[in-house]
Amino acid sequence: MSIRVPRTLTFLALAAALTATAAVTAVPATAASPAGGEPPITSTSSLTGWGRMDYPMPGNDIRITVDARSFYGAGHLPVRSEGTFRISHRTDAMNGQPASENWGEFTVDCLTTGGPVATVTGTLVRTTPGGPWEKAGYLKRHIRMGVSVYVAGKNAGPSRIGLSGGAEKGELPLKKCMAPAPGATVVAGGYSLTDRGPLK
Repeated sequence: MSIRVPRTLTFLALAAALTATAAVTAVPATAASPAGGEPPITSTSSLTGWGRMDYPMPGNDIRITVDARSFYGAGHLPVRSEGTFRISHRTDAMNGQPASENWGEFTVDCLTTGGPVATVTGTLVRTTPGGPWEKAGYLKRHIRMGVSVYVAGKNAGPSRIGLSGGAEKGELPLKKCMAPAPGATVVAGGYSLTDRGPLK
């Protein structure tokens, strides 16, 4: 069982949504110093905030909360990324089934940005105890998932979110820095995106 957008509209039940907005985190002054032999850091980017995504079935509340930063050297991909993201899914009682609240938390391993678009990937580190992802072995395998966000500017239409699915056994795993196009409309909340820029 996995979240798959847009390949399927079947979402695993994930946890009660966080509603706290997040501010862009300042880059520490020491970020320009090499760490562990990495190349000198010359620029950074960040994505923070939360959004509720549009979902065609009533009674579903799906939200993605992100607090991620990346640090770059001379190349196009980041030297390192850090932070967390959380996918939460609440369902109302329906069709004889009780209401449910489940969640998954991920440690960020890549954030890339380009203009108003960002992609974030991370590995699952916590999930609903006894929930569907734990039962499917996702937590034990620290499965990687990806999120994409389009942050619309003024008069540029709604912001959007995209979610990858979790790879099942026998499927190729999702690679770092990869996520599907942001296709689902953000219907509540919002994100703050700072595209790659020089250290301050």
